[in-house]
Amino acid sequence: MRLREFFSADAIKLNLDGATKDDILKELIGLLGLDEKSQSMLYKMLKRRENLGSTGIGRGIAIPHCRSLVVSRLRVAFGRKPDGIDFKAIDNKPVHNFFVIVAPPLEVSNQYLPVLGKIAQFAKEADVPERLSALGSPEEFLKLLEEKNV
Repeated sequence: MRLREFFSADAIKLNLDGATKDDILKELIGLLGLDEKSQSMLYKMLKRRENLGSTGIGRGIAIPHCRSLVVSRLRVAFGRKPDGIDFKAIDNKPVHNFFVIVAPPLEVSNQYLPVLGKIAQFAKEADVPERLSALGSPEEFLKLLEEKNV
């Protein structure tokens, strides 16, 4: 399994507009192409997950994630906020890069946790935050995933 298999160019946004954690979550959800009702339900689920503890893992990266009935298969998206926002990350630094993961409650392929783990592993590589900040296009993001072979 490779992360690249789960991302598509239309679910990547390199200039998120949101100014708050809530705005960013809504914008990331919007990248998944769901209907309005599903987006609203998913927002509540991600908010609930964030209330348990921030998904900001440090080094300018957050991985909001949850399981929800609004999707029938694992869905992921990537967003970047060049200025960064306060996401209550564990290192108390602004978050610039967001990976959102949503999976159905019962997932036959059981890819949710492996994908979450691979994104965390990718995020820990020394040059990744810098490389993410230098991206010029969604295609460059996809090439970076391929290059890192995660």
